Amino acid sequence: MAARAEKQGHRVRYLGTAAFLMALWLLMSGIYKPMVIGFGVASVLLVVLVLSRMDKIDGDQIEIRLKPLAFVGYVFWLLVEIAKANWAVTKVVLARKMPIEQNLFSVPYTQETDLGQVMFANSITLTPGTLTVETELGHFLVHALAYSDEDIPALADMDARVSAVENPGEA
Repeated sequence: MAARAEKQGHRVRYLGTAAFLMALWLLMSGIYKPMVIGFGVASVLLVVLVLSRMDKIDGDQIEIRLKPLAFVGYVFWLLVEIAKANWAVTKVVLARKMPIEQNLFSVPYTQETDLGQVMFANSITLTPGTLTVETELGHFLVHALAYSDEDIPALADMDARVSAVENPGEA
């Protein structure tokens, strides 16, 4: 009985994934001609097929336990930070002497979930001029194009914001 319920859960997940991907395809393409819709259906079916084959091999799934409103607020904050970092990198690149001060440094993280750690590492990498190079237990190795003393407190603030978004205690 449990195996049947699990199989039913997989079907629902695959159908939900297919519906989401098809809606995304239609919204992003903006073209509703039969050939384009056919390509979308074929692409979605291929992705769902690959997803089902991957599930058969490892069955690995990640639980998404986030505070929805906090996550939306974080995304808007991150977009502003990305814009500010773009401006800073543009100034460095366009400067006559290119004041590049590259540095590799360790950034501790406080996230309790794998998803939280991935969000933090990707947020660092999304911010122009910084790149998460390596993950270690308890910290990330980060490369900065134009390192300054303000980078550590700024990354600590980002770490705290990501930690505030995750909801590790919820099952």
